[in-house]
Amino acid sequence: MDCIDPSGNTITCASIEEQGSSSNPNNKRKKDKVEGKERRMMALSVSSVVKSLYFSGNHSRNHGPNRNHSFKHNKQHSFSVSASLNPSPYIPRSKPPQQQQLYQPFRPPPSPLPSQFATLDTAGRIEVLANRLGTWHEYAPLISSLIQDGFTPPSIEELTGISGVEQNRLVVAAQVRESLQQSNTDPDVLSAFDTSGAEILYEIRLLSASQRSAAARYIVDNKFDGKGAQNLARAMKDFPGRRGEKGWESFDYTLPGDCLSFMYYRQSREHKNPSDQRTSALEQALKVAVTEKAKNTVLEELKGEGDTDEEKGNEVGRGVLVPVVRLKYGEVAEATSVIVLPVCKAEKGEKEVMEAPFECRSEGEFRIVRAEKAWGSWVVLPRWEPVATMGRGGVVVSFVDARILPWKVNRYYKEEPILVVADRENTEVVADDGFYLAKVDGHDGLMVQRGSALKENGVKESLGMVVLVVRPPKDDTDDQLSDEDWN
Repeated sequence: MDCIDPSGNTITCASIEEQGSSSNPNNKRKKDKVEGKERRMMALSVSSVVKSLYFSGNHSRNHGPNRNHSFKHNKQHSFSVSASLNPSPYIPRSKPPQQQQLYQPFRPPPSPLPSQFATLDTAGRIEVLANRLGTWHEYAPLISSLIQDGFTPPSIEELTGISGVEQNRLVVAAQVRESLQQSNTDPDVLSAFDTSGAEILYEIRLLSASQRSAAARYIVDNKFDGKGAQNLARAMKDFPGRRGEKGWESFDYTLPGDCLSFMYYRQSREHKNPSDQRTSALEQALKVAVTEKAKNTVLEELKGEGDTDEEKGNEVGRGVLVPVVRLKYGEVAEATSVIVLPVCKAEKGEKEVMEAPFECRSEGEFRIVRAEKAWGSWVVLPRWEPVATMGRGGVVVSFVDARILPWKVNRYYKEEPILVVADRENTEVVADDGFYLAKVDGHDGLMVQRGSALKENGVKESLGMVVLVVRPPKDDTDDQLSDEDWN
């Protein structure tokens, strides 16, 4: 290697490392090999840099106004060459693409704040909610404003102690109260909900703006709690979809009391006659009925005079009805207790009914249903009184329409499919006015027949006694409220 002596002359000297390596031939060969590789890499780097400068100089000579000066400057310019493996600085590095944030959290529209809270900052609004300063409908809009500012229900709960469920109830109830104000509801009615009224107003959220006002007054007059308000709202919401059922025309849709009365009246027909449950439901219906027509209809049913000649075909035995009920959407989900039954098709005949599982049991804390054998089709129904008392042997037979029933069916549902629930433990044909599931000569599938008709044909055993007829859920668009009626 080259060294410089004190006088400035260049001399050749050897380092300690080189002296040590020269004594070992193997080390010397390795060193020569490494140095040769480094020289080749340096030559490549020098070549690429010179080529880049050469083209840069040609560009200046051919296109620049002072091309000679530029060329001389390039010739005299000194530069250093690095033999490292780093990318050339003349090659631009590609920047990683920036990811666009597509998801944005939902921010509800800001709700109008009461004047006393309009100037509060975030800390002040949290303090009002944490200490419940004011009435519930005054501080409820603060929840929406915090969510608008980016808070979440869990974070609001942590800061204020108001659970997520309660937050939703307060916000919705405040909106219902505001709609009542816009509907010019009596101020005395509104003031009745100032203390602990959020739970009650929340229950009437699904009603239209005009229905809410009538429901609110009825709730105040009858001092309903949250459960009572829930039953009233369901009765008013459900009433239009019950068109065609017995007694429907006798109740006034615009009166909350009549809607509630019809709900109890309809529920009474789901119990045996006579029974304490049926009598209790009719007494409740009579108590809340408003119009004289509704009261008379309930009284006739209570005295046992409500069945016309067409409807007496529903009787099983002496005075025992076969309930014909229409299942409504969500009724199974809302039921406190349900029953699971195997389903057979009427056109498959008696063989399928006889092969269906005879018993299903609920086991364990989760009430897991276990059948005695596998089956392809099942149905879940609310545990109404007729099916709850049936015990073992229950089966459901599906029919394509209601014209298989041996009585004059209502014109509104004669062409709709139905489910017939039968008790296979009661197969003996005893009651002349009873209804039984049987195979009738001349028909490919199963039929529902009166006991008297089966006796005339010499039939003494049936597939089961009919205990319930279920009609499917139905959407009635004719009685649906228009968009303008909804708030």
